Amino acid sequence: MKLHLISRDNLENTSFTVTRHNEPSFLKVWHYHPELELVLTLKSTGTRFVGDSIKKFEEGDLVLIGKNLPHMWVNDDYYFEPNSGLMAEDIVIHFREEFLGKDFFETKEMKPIGKLLEKAKFGIKFINVNSSIPEKIENISSLNSFERTLELLSILNNLALHNTYEVLSSEGYIKTFNKTKNVTLDNTYVYIFENFNKPISLEDVANVANMNPSAFSRYFKRINRKTFSRYLNEVRIGYACNQLIEQRGNIASICYESGFNNISNFNRQFKNITNKTPSEYLKHFTDTN
Repeated sequence: MKLHLISRDNLENTSFTVTRHNEPSFLKVWHYHPELELVLTLKSTGTRFVGDSIKKFEEGDLVLIGKNLPHMWVNDDYYFEPNSGLMAEDIVIHFREEFLGKDFFETKEMKPIGKLLEKAKFGIKFINVNSSIPEKIENISSLNSFERTLELLSILNNLALHNTYEVLSSEGYIKTFNKTKNVTLDNTYVYIFENFNKPISLEDVANVANMNPSAFSRYFKRINRKTFSRYLNEVRIGYACNQLIEQRGNIASICYESGFNNISNFNRQFKNITNKTPSEYLKHFTDTN
């Protein structure tokens, strides 16, 4: 599946865009762009691809996609049957992180939204949101430019304060990472991402952090809310998902390229993290394209 960069430069004389789609099906294009994307599905069902996440979507879903994160919404097969009469409808808001100024979301008052945009690099599905948020999204186009900007800030602030959500893509799928302003973590993340496809032990990474293994293990779990071994496996499986999607080898070769030393462990960890075997994952992706 070829990955497409979609440019939205100069589409409108505005700092962000609001688009309502009402078509027989959504566009089946695996793509990315520098804008963040907030998607409210109004009518439609199918499969949502965000990074290495493959999940079903349905009416009422609300998802925030980070900048340059590959994604695609694919309708169920019956949407493509002749004379189905079905329509796929959503509202999509595209905006750049700096659409109100480079440091706007770093101000004290805007920090909750800034943290939300940072989390969006993995893709976020919001769960059980208050009905006022979809209503705001549906009505935002009817406002003038000033009111529309305030309404978008209100929507983002409400989502930033909403604490029930699902992170979609895995750590491993992210090809680059943002600085944490924590030298110890920066050094360990650099080491992991540069060496994940080689044998790595807890002791190796603890040495990079200049900590003893036990202390580092506790520290890493406290910061990341998962064990080092789980994090490393997610990095490896995220890389493997990307290789499978982009058809860069067969399952066996990708297993070893991802840092696993045997197929059975690779299959087990893949199923544990994605809820699918590598072959099921690949089939699910290719069958929808």
